[in-house]
Amino acid sequence: MIGSLRRKFVAIVMALVGAVLVIMLASSYWQSYTTQWDQVDRSLEMALGEDEGFVPIIGSAPRGQEDRGRSARLVAKVIIDADGSVTAASNDTALVDSDVLDSVIAAALTCDGSAGRLPDTPVAWAAQSTSDGGFAIAIADTSDVEIALRSQAIGSVATLLVALGALFVIAWFVSSWALRPVEAAWEQQRRFIADASHELKTPLAVIAANMGILQKDEALPQQDRRWVESSVDAAGQMQGLVSDLLELARTDETRAGDAEAMHKSDVDLSDLVESAALEFDAVAFERGSTIVTDIDDGIRITGDRDWLDRLVKILIDNAVKYASAGSDVTVVLKRESGRITLRVNNRGQVIPAQDLAHVFDRFYRSDSARSRSTGGFGLGLAIAKGIAEAHGGRIAAASNEADGTTFTVTLG
Repeated sequence: MIGSLRRKFVAIVMALVGAVLVIMLASSYWQSYTTQWDQVDRSLEMALGEDEGFVPIIGSAPRGQEDRGRSARLVAKVIIDADGSVTAASNDTALVDSDVLDSVIAAALTCDGSAGRLPDTPVAWAAQSTSDGGFAIAIADTSDVEIALRSQAIGSVATLLVALGALFVIAWFVSSWALRPVEAAWEQQRRFIADASHELKTPLAVIAANMGILQKDEALPQQDRRWVESSVDAAGQMQGLVSDLLELARTDETRAGDAEAMHKSDVDLSDLVESAALEFDAVAFERGSTIVTDIDDGIRITGDRDWLDRLVKILIDNAVKYASAGSDVTVVLKRESGRITLRVNNRGQVIPAQDLAHVFDRFYRSDSARSRSTGGFGLGLAIAKGIAEAHGGRIAAASNEADGTTFTVTLG
């Protein structure tokens, strides 16, 4: 439980802070992107507005005026007559490749707009009509823009990855500190359940033994015998509850990392499930249902045999208990995609969705699906979940009119 909370805490922190980092870096990149291309557009506009013989002079314009955005970028200007021939070119240091120039002229003639970029080439252009029916084209080299934006994108991704890595380390250590009170409370609760259950075992055994002696006493008046029998039943129920609580405490210890709480061995799961189904066959018959099995042979697993036996019996007992008369209880054990899958299905009253989400909670009972008349304390499925997770697996429940109620256990 604590491990799950810690992982959720780290995931939430990383998701929130990571989203903020992504937004900030994306905003910075977008600002750079728009600024860089705005400068290209201004350079092209300025080039189109210059005279054909213009030679830029460094320092000729006051800071903040016309030459801003062009001084460090190569821009060339060509004049095209009505026949599509080049009649003049700017006296600038930029030379335009003939193939690039042909592509720009073709794009200017066919494009609906007055500006554009050549695909797969670091060139941007802008065009405007001239008084003699031709047009002027300004061509700018944009390789510096693309290199700068590419470098910023790579730097942003690297910054994000480094920041997320550092954030993960920090969040992991902070989560340990933040969840320390929760971990202490959970440990106290787990220890209390285990200690209280151990302490209750002896007095309950004494009560049950004494009630048993009184029950056998022939001198006990008949009118008083029913009180003794009632006490015997109550003591038996309490012993069952204590046993369940101890079982839960053991599964909690195993999930918390105490390997000694589980007694591992090589278990023939196929034989175990088959035996459990056979054991409940008579119970199912008495309730008017039938157990149908589909079990693959030779499925083995390393685990606690007693726990696995308890897990299987809890699910089959639960299915038989709530199956409709005349229906089948299906027990399926398969090895699928390298994992072991156990499914127990019955046809009976559908568990509502609001109750289905809590069927594995301790002491939980829904009014419709679970009633005190069926016996138990609502701990069976909680124990089944603890056993499955203690073996590195998981358990899930599904219930609907079409398929009935199915409990699925997946083990490694």
